Amino acid sequence: MQNAQINWGIIGCGDVTEVKSGPAYKKVEGFNLHAVMRRDETKLLDYAKRHNIKKTYTNANDLINDASIDAVYIATPPDTHKYYALKVAAAGKPCCIEKPITPSYKEALAIIEAFETNNLPLFVAYYRRSLPRFLKIKEWLEAKYIGDVRHISSHLSKPPNETDLSGNYNWRTDKNIAPAGYFDDLASHELDLFTYLLGDITIAKGIATNQQNLYTALDAVMASWIHKNGITGNGTWNFGCNDHVDKKVIYGTKGTIEFSVFHENPIILKSETKNEELFIENPKHIQWHHVQLMRDDLLSQKQNHPSTGKSALHTSWVMDSILGNI
Repeated sequence: MQNAQINWGIIGCGDVTEVKSGPAYKKVEGFNLHAVMRRDETKLLDYAKRHNIKKTYTNANDLINDASIDAVYIATPPDTHKYYALKVAAAGKPCCIEKPITPSYKEALAIIEAFETNNLPLFVAYYRRSLPRFLKIKEWLEAKYIGDVRHISSHLSKPPNETDLSGNYNWRTDKNIAPAGYFDDLASHELDLFTYLLGDITIAKGIATNQQNLYTALDAVMASWIHKNGITGNGTWNFGCNDHVDKKVIYGTKGTIEFSVFHENPIILKSETKNEELFIENPKHIQWHHVQLMRDDLLSQKQNHPSTGKSALHTSWVMDSILGNI
């Protein structure tokens, strides 16, 4: 991957690619969004026209095996990630997969092994590892403003949305695609970020249930875990409460850091030596920094990207451990 420009193809140009990710693949210097694939041809052509994409496909195999495509971004629901990823690996092309990498650790492991066997770069869109607001938190931790970290506490609760209440189909709450529903979709981001900030997790346990019976997936999860360095953690995720709460607190021997993962609230440092409250705005295309770092990684071949298949595999292990699947 030493070309001046890397041509990307996207499989699954749905909502996540409209603003969050797709434009970054087109606008980041050194990258070009060359082709998109979607089975619904009407929606596919509409997307390509609005985003000025040259090539369109209704068959993923055709995109993957197009000689003009250097790398592939898989942005489909997670139940198809393994299917497409193995095809990309067989085609010998670098890949980025939307998070979570798959619905299970077992499937994630199969993907990682395929890319490692073929010595191919694999990234996963846990883009919060690249956002400036979380890099600032990492900076505070490394500066030891709150001393030695002892514990992290996470709370995320939301009321059911209109789709949940209507009973209309939503793949995010279909147990065959996302067994733990919004926990799979949202908590994966959180737990991945916690390991980035505090180190890998060695033990994770949890309790999960479906309290509302609005859909087939689970809607309430509680968990406790311990990081390799001895830091403990606990989390609560409930998607049937009356208010939307997104609060995380890291406790240290000399202070605390408070932040949100999804809400763009200020990050707050309170310590014996420093008190600071910062609002750091996310980029319009929230995967911008993640995509830039992929560009740097592919062109330099240094493999320094913070979110790889290997790091995502660990997150899958943590998620499955909490859900009692390991």
